Amino acid sequence: MSQTSVLQSSHDQVRASSGLGLLIAATGVVYGDIGTSPLYTLKEVFAGHYGVAVNHDGVLGILSMIFWSLIWVVSIKYVLFILRADNQGEGGVMALTTLARRATAAYPRLSRTLMLLGLFGAALFYGDSMITPAISVLSAIEGLDLAFKGVGQWVKPLALAVLVALFLIQKHGTARIGILFGPIMVIWFLVLGGLGVHGILQRPEVLKALNPWWAVNFFLTHPGLGVTILGAVVLALTGAEALYADMGHFGRRPIARAWFSLVLPGLVLNYFGQGALLLADPAAARNPFYLLAPNWALLPMIILSTLATIIASQAVISGAFSLTQQAIQLGYVPRMQIQHTSSAEQGQIYIGLVNWALMAGVVLLVLGFGSSGALASAYGVAVTGTMLITTLLVATVILLLWKVPRWLAIPVLLGFLCVDSLFFAANVPKVFQGGAFPVIAGIGLFVLMTTWRRGKENLIQLLDETALPLPAFIESVRLQPPHRVHGTAVFLSARPEAVPHALLHNLLHNQVLHERVVLLTVQTEDSPRVPRQQRFQVDSYGEGFYRVILHFGFMEEPNVPEALRLSHLEDLDFSPMRTTFFLSRETLIPTKRMAMAYWRETLFAFLQKNANSSMRYFQLPVNRVIELGAQVEI
Repeated sequence: MSQTSVLQSSHDQVRASSGLGLLIAATGVVYGDIGTSPLYTLKEVFAGHYGVAVNHDGVLGILSMIFWSLIWVVSIKYVLFILRADNQGEGGVMALTTLARRATAAYPRLSRTLMLLGLFGAALFYGDSMITPAISVLSAIEGLDLAFKGVGQWVKPLALAVLVALFLIQKHGTARIGILFGPIMVIWFLVLGGLGVHGILQRPEVLKALNPWWAVNFFLTHPGLGVTILGAVVLALTGAEALYADMGHFGRRPIARAWFSLVLPGLVLNYFGQGALLLADPAAARNPFYLLAPNWALLPMIILSTLATIIASQAVISGAFSLTQQAIQLGYVPRMQIQHTSSAEQGQIYIGLVNWALMAGVVLLVLGFGSSGALASAYGVAVTGTMLITTLLVATVILLLWKVPRWLAIPVLLGFLCVDSLFFAANVPKVFQGGAFPVIAGIGLFVLMTTWRRGKENLIQLLDETALPLPAFIESVRLQPPHRVHGTAVFLSARPEAVPHALLHNLLHNQVLHERVVLLTVQTEDSPRVPRQQRFQVDSYGEGFYRVILHFGFMEEPNVPEALRLSHLEDLDFSPMRTTFFLSRETLIPTKRMAMAYWRETLFAFLQKNANSSMRYFQLPVNRVIELGAQVEI
């Protein structure tokens, strides 16, 4: 399930000025995950361990559940409602969390609770980012066992080879193959629909499942099984979050049009075609997706399916990169080295640590589970957890920020909450059937993010206790002027009102000040981008001292030298050879203070030590940076 922006150039290069080009591009990037769900959904439902009989009532009941789940959860909840909850055009759990916190600014406890919910939703996404490539590629390559008898033992090695190759090419960028994503996925959905129509024509009575009574009847006749089977039906919804996460690339309308005009019809027709096949031949439950295709088309379908699952996996991997970049900007995870893989497109980035961590998780999943059926038992917990969190966050936005009349909003939101809760409850037992992996991964990342956030807050508070107020410092400089040297000194500081420690250390040890001293603070706003005219804020304090605040959005990369160069201030000279950047670097010493548990302080100190340096993060010139360190007990 892709949770943030993915492969910007894969639609920029494909789309023409027409709406059709944008629709094709959106299809390629947004719908890869949910589009490959027919590979394994009905196969998992009728695998046997759920106890669903492959008979008339069972098939129609399951198809009705899938159809109305797609209508209610994806079409109504995401496309018609949640896509409207954008943060200046951007979507995803991080953007939604900032909106929810803005809506609850007057309620600090609620705001903090929603922040923690949003962080946990983001953490669950990473667990899902490991399962999606593994289950998708495995399910595609498992078709080889139908085409060529006796090659089943090669499925796992081939899947591993495809997946490892996919992760290895990430650092080289995907612009060249990205241009093919849209057309391939359009072909994929057309083929899905065509195969579905072929199956439906054989057993037209399968269309009776459009009546929601068949889903209700299934629940009535199988009250216990009805809820449990939702744990498999939810596989048809995996990837729904991508509609919202990738909204910033295409806008709401192209995503909605692609869904209603191509994706939804293709999915529904294929599911119903598979259902028709099961009515005619219950033995086809072992792999109804591939058995729906004619024998001559089996090998081409395996190739097309593999390409589609690679696209779905690529979208999830790129989404993990983009989500990590947002989390770094918002201060939830340590700074990491971000590599741009395209000189023309800002959206194409590569984060090595995230890439290798995901690859390790995917390889372990394939080796540990070995088949898409086994992996399906682990799938769903992270997906439904994120969906439930999204509903809670968007409810806050609708009720408190938009101020929609409660008589209108509450019934709809309760409907969303009820359905999401049922899906989540149905997937909870999977935690004991292999589903613990994404939960453990999510909890681990949640602990890491909250530790980093809390640790940074505590560190800033601790430094503030010993910080010298800026007016008092400037007054002391006025009374006892130190020796001044030519040029501009830029001191980076997290707190605009305090004197940076690097400035104090430089004055103490070198006993000089530059003729122009700039106290620079970089602030990340809760909007995705900041207009250039609002980027720069400056105050002059006299005696050559200036306070400069640079504002960046959480989707932007903070390039400090470029921003200073574009400021065009007459009193300040930021030319490269006349500007020196001074950074503070604290070495943390964990203590048994009450601010955090000792193990969390130790973890925070480790993260701080291994975080990417401010010099790289702010893109400062290497030969114009001086770092001054200090030891701080936390």
